Amino acid sequence: MIRAEDAAGIARELLADALPRRWAHSEGVAARARSLASVLGDRAELLEAAAWLHDIGYAPPIAHSGFHPLDGARYLRDVERANDMLCRLVAHHSGASAEAEERGLLAELETEFAMPPDELIEALVYCDMTTDPDGKPTTVEARLAEVGQRYGPDHAVMRAITRSTSNLIDMTRATARRLERFSRDEG
Repeated sequence: MIRAEDAAGIARELLADALPRRWAHSEGVAARARSLASVLGDRAELLEAAAWLHDIGYAPPIAHSGFHPLDGARYLRDVERANDMLCRLVAHHSGASAEAEERGLLAELETEFAMPPDELIEALVYCDMTTDPDGKPTTVEARLAEVGQRYGPDHAVMRAITRSTSNLIDMTRATARRLERFSRDEG
């Protein structure tokens, strides 16, 4: 299994120099994942590793299909020999199925990487959708608006985000509620 510390090193190597803003975002997403450690228990390390690695598919040396969740998951599986669940989390993060469909890659995505358990993918979506491109905390609504401004209405990413907005908000809120319940029960 790739531990969070190792995942940070892989992400740093692939993103820090080539794509410093993606690196900053990944740092913020990983910090957000660490904040969920008490809720996730023995799955916390896996979530943090996925948070570090979720955007590595943007790295020029591994960006082959133009669809970063698939490229990142394939790299983890084929090069890093990562465990299946980590690959599945990277492959399916933040509306990946909708974007894969927009790009004509849904069959490949679903054939190669099964959907991870709801609680884990919801937690990764929460971490990604509440972290801005510079690694700072934000709201899911502000994050979705920022993506729209960055890509524009005709881009595959924006078409996918538009189709999956309510699902992304629901997933983010589900994890926020889990965190609130846990904090209330522990407090």
